[in-house]
Amino acid sequence: MPRRHAIRLLEAASQIILGKEHELQLALCCLIARGHLLIEDMPGVGKTTLAHVLARLVGLHFQRIQFTSDLLPADIVGVSVFDRDTGSFRFNPGPVFAQLILADEINRATPKTQSALLESMEERQITADGATLPLPEPFFVIATQNPSTQIGTFPLPESQLDRFLMRIHLGYPDHAAERALLLGESRRDLIERQQPVISPAQLIELQHAARDIMVADRLIDYIQALLAATRHSTELTGGLSPRAGLGLVALARAWALIEGRDHVLPEDVQRMFPHVAGHRLHVAGDGRPVATASLERLLKSVAVS
Repeated sequence: MPRRHAIRLLEAASQIILGKEHELQLALCCLIARGHLLIEDMPGVGKTTLAHVLARLVGLHFQRIQFTSDLLPADIVGVSVFDRDTGSFRFNPGPVFAQLILADEINRATPKTQSALLESMEERQITADGATLPLPEPFFVIATQNPSTQIGTFPLPESQLDRFLMRIHLGYPDHAAERALLLGESRRDLIERQQPVISPAQLIELQHAARDIMVADRLIDYIQALLAATRHSTELTGGLSPRAGLGLVALARAWALIEGRDHVLPEDVQRMFPHVAGHRLHVAGDGRPVATASLERLLKSVAVS
């Protein structure tokens, strides 16, 4: 069963990223659901390490893009240069032509540069010099984001945030995990020695298996009720889009697969909901990001059909 691939991956990743088993499982769910992941947290808590670990353990071609205020769209997508030998322009692909992209500190770049990722994330292709170029399969973007209160950040627009299937926070490690980190070997050295535990083909097998996880009609009714509740809430501005609903279904299927079930439970939807909704919804009136407590109240207000 493809689930064994996921278990091997999680076990290996947990040996490097200590005390974050739940967050690793969420990140893997996002990868299985063919979505893109936004990690928002303080610097130094392991956001970049998580991306490196996933790429290494799955054997994916990895590229890291450090987003800065002077980064240009061409630095991401690529640029055409004139070839004197052929008398024509030749396209030099940018780092976006990798299977796993780490967009590090994405909110330190200008909105114009941030938007360069939009087509690639949604369409899994880019357009250059009038030609459409497909991106590799699988294709996965992990973006890290510093808190908006830090100096030199540009808030991601709603259109960019909606391209991320889910957002997670890593947080500080607990006492035992932090002590093991302080006394242990460098995480970078551990990653360099790590061999892949599954192949890209096995990851695609996991993605296909997740699509076969059954979602009952009554559970779809429940998901629609959740979407409607976000759109009619007086506490929130806007509401979850159909794209968010599709992502919620895909993530719930991925979580059920990792848990060893062939069907989705309401608890799977409820577990994924805050990570799908948290970066898409804002408080009515002042535009602040929605708090977890508001999402929990909304969940409690919608009955499971």
